[in-house]
Amino acid sequence: MRFDDALEIASRDERFQATIYAMNTLLVQKGVYTREEFESLFVEWVSKEARRKQLHESAEAVAHTTR
Repeated sequence: MRFDDALEIASRDERFQATIYAMNTLLVQKGVYTREEFESLFVEWVSKEARRKQLHESAEAVAHTTR
């Protein structure tokens, strides 16, 4: 399959996912970072986002109960 063909058949989300996959694969293969480093940073980001969402939901719950 050619690149243009792949762009045409992939959805917007699939194109984004393919871009991330390709970039991370190249960075690991070229030794810019290791798979372990990638996984550690991935977990760090997800953890931060989960805490942020939890704080936001808690703040909304408090606001709702004080109305």
